Amino acid sequence: MAVFDQTDFDAHEQLVFASDVETGLRAIIAIHDTTRGPALGGCRMWAYASEQDAIRDALRLSRGMTYKAAISDLPLGGGKSVIIGDARRHKTPAMMRAMGAAVERLAGRYIVAEDVGTSVEDMAEIARTTGHVVGLDTSASGTGDPSPATAFGVFRGLEAAIAFSDAVDTLQGATVAVQGLGHVGYHLCRYLAEAGARLIVTDIHQQAIDRVVKAFGARAVAADAIYDVEADVYAPCALGATINNTTINRLRVKIVAGSANNQLATPSHGEALRRRGILYAPDYVINAGGLMNVAAERFGYGADATWARIAAIHDTTLSILERARRDGIPSSDAADRIAEERFRSHRQALAA
Repeated sequence: MAVFDQTDFDAHEQLVFASDVETGLRAIIAIHDTTRGPALGGCRMWAYASEQDAIRDALRLSRGMTYKAAISDLPLGGGKSVIIGDARRHKTPAMMRAMGAAVERLAGRYIVAEDVGTSVEDMAEIARTTGHVVGLDTSASGTGDPSPATAFGVFRGLEAAIAFSDAVDTLQGATVAVQGLGHVGYHLCRYLAEAGARLIVTDIHQQAIDRVVKAFGARAVAADAIYDVEADVYAPCALGATINNTTINRLRVKIVAGSANNQLATPSHGEALRRRGILYAPDYVINAGGLMNVAAERFGYGADATWARIAAIHDTTLSILERARRDGIPSSDAADRIAEERFRSHRQALAA
């Protein structure tokens, strides 16, 4: 199984395989870059089709966390962990404690938090075997579920995209197609509904669809049909790579802005969106609210300062969109250049 030659291997510092026979844990921890600080990133549990898919996801997600921390100007690096398995059937408290032990062996190079398939309760179990964990419940001096913070940041980024767009005037009466109605997707729908948007939604779980339809009067469509609906905004809030060669020409929207990580299957899809006249709010820019929220546990930011920082995602997004227009490049490239300037200058300062 090749790793170093993978397209998604980007000079990663470390790739760790962890297992525990008793609990069935099979996990991969990817540390991309620790130039600006220890690598912080969530633990995702997913029923990957193959180990190669799990490795690819860990590599892509950890790289994205480096850029997310840099664009958010946090003293953190990028890392991510994935557990191979169905969270609804295979996850146990003992498995989470075994995951914590795997994190502990990295001696602080990686700080774990929740992600798709894991929860605040899982972080409490992980905290029993490592102190290198954030996203704990408020009763344990943590900041609780980061999903509302992530959703608020996405909402602010989406507002910025609308303010910048020549094609959409306001969220009031705008149609937003939301793909993925988990914790973040649900809260994003709440913010959007409160702003007067009309919602078209889908998810792989009918219960999640029913909840949003009932709460916000959304219209549901089949999972694959979300790419074909006519809307002002497409908000991918599930897994990554939904902007790809198969879907990109099906989109009938003016803006793409959602919470999913790695929405572009390849960097070239940023240019493809630009050529189609679709404005893209870079994913790791607008979904950074969750990272800011859990980082507050480590750095002692107060709640007011944290939420003000999340609200400022609006201005960060605007500056990136303006730079992209000025330089005639995709917004995804503009965001990358700013993030790279930050962690590369930090690396040069350390080497001096």
